[in-house]
Amino acid sequence: MTNAQIYTIIALCIYAIAMALIGCLSYGKSKTLDGFLIGGRNIGAWATAFAYGTTYFSAVVFVGYAGQHGWNIGLGSIWIGVGNAVLGCLLSWILFANRTRKMTKKLNARTMSDYFEKRYASKGMKILAAVIIFIFLVPYSAAVYKGLGSLFSAVFPGVETWVWMLIIACLTAVYLVAGGYVATAYTDLIQGIVMIVGVVCLICAVLGHSAVGGLSGFVENLRNFESLPGDPNPTTGAQLTNIFGGSSFKFLCFNIMLTSFGTWGLPQMIGKFYAIKDTAAIKRGTIISTIFCVVIGCGAYLIGSTSRLILGGVLPEGGIDSIIPTVLMEVLSGGTLGIILLAVIMILLLSASMSTLEAVVLTSASAVAVDLIPAVRKKETKPESQMLLTRILCLVFVACSFIFATQNIPIIVSLMSFSWGIVSGCFIGPYIWGLFSKKITKIGACSGILSGLLVVGISTLVITLNADFATAAKMSPEMGVAAMAVSMVIVPLVSAFTKVKDTERVEEIFACYNEE
Repeated sequence: MTNAQIYTIIALCIYAIAMALIGCLSYGKSKTLDGFLIGGRNIGAWATAFAYGTTYFSAVVFVGYAGQHGWNIGLGSIWIGVGNAVLGCLLSWILFANRTRKMTKKLNARTMSDYFEKRYASKGMKILAAVIIFIFLVPYSAAVYKGLGSLFSAVFPGVETWVWMLIIACLTAVYLVAGGYVATAYTDLIQGIVMIVGVVCLICAVLGHSAVGGLSGFVENLRNFESLPGDPNPTTGAQLTNIFGGSSFKFLCFNIMLTSFGTWGLPQMIGKFYAIKDTAAIKRGTIISTIFCVVIGCGAYLIGSTSRLILGGVLPEGGIDSIIPTVLMEVLSGGTLGIILLAVIMILLLSASMSTLEAVVLTSASAVAVDLIPAVRKKETKPESQMLLTRILCLVFVACSFIFATQNIPIIVSLMSFSWGIVSGCFIGPYIWGLFSKKITKIGACSGILSGLLVVGISTLVITLNADFATAAKMSPEMGVAAMAVSMVIVPLVSAFTKVKDTERVEEIFACYNEE
């Protein structure tokens, strides 16, 4: 066993013990459904801010997006990190955090589906939203497992990828089932600190590599880069140093919009606003979360943009997803300090993924246990039964994600590529307009959800028939952005031609903004 493997195992053991202890200590605060799902609406600024940021950025961002876009686009890819911080984080907190906290508290809504039912008096919307969450978020979590498992396999080449995915699944299940949202909020705080330290260390390490030449020589070396003969993805130094992405400008814009505005409609992100305790905490959380996203988002894409220099323009054997793991091994494999940093970076990527996984699993489990099953049964379910069912379903969803990740199921992998755009495309219109306008009707809100599904569904069908499904999957960012735009337009448009039937109830709901 190498020194790198020994240090990584020690770091993993310490990290696992810490996460398990937090889960056990949080058990007392998660005995009620409110406590388990939203922390009793009493989570502070730091925990909520870091929970938002760590849920936003998983290992998929580092291993997949930062590696791919940094390799193909270069410095321009950093704009994705800037967009995520400003649009996906700062603007989201400013526009929606306080309104979401007040309205969901008034409605006593614990989930996105619950919010739709109580805001629009529609059980059908609740069921539809719960089904969408279940279908499209579980494959997303499976992709996170797969990406992280591949990364650990790069450090431990003799260990099968599924072993690492199983360890990650078990660790996530322990503290999530034991402590619920409280445990995830405080583990996210620790995970966020690890992520910041790890990213700063990795930036210093890659900039210090001889091929990069430090901060002063980085841009110049990248400008002088030339692709090797036979490169399957040839590019030029001018492309890699073009601050606006050069020929990839359109692609860059769609990715910024999808990954930034997409957070405005994702239930695992919006749910953080349900739990924060007061307006003062929101003001502090806005600043903390934005700084976190600047460091992590811009840092990840900066690291990705150094990859062609560090790897000499040779794409690793494993393709795009192997870029960042190979960069890590190249930069951090020498010397004791480098090996220690490698262990820290591995924990960084583990933290990034587990925080996303726990949020997605909790959102999916509550959608079924709290929203779907009671609505279908049409009879009241005791809170104790819902609590037990939610904990069991958390285990079930962790297991399902693990199974999907270990199987080469093409439809699951392809479904994941659409999940972000579809879920946000369905929910963004009804969610946002429901917070701001009293004139939005149940029919208008339902139209918004259905329009998101139809835009992506019809586009996928047309492209697949004219080309193939792989081509459709590559265009998922454009479809997702289109779905979000249509949802935002269709909700008020349909509402303008229909009538709000329960104006008194709506007035009472909106009175929450005049209350503390």
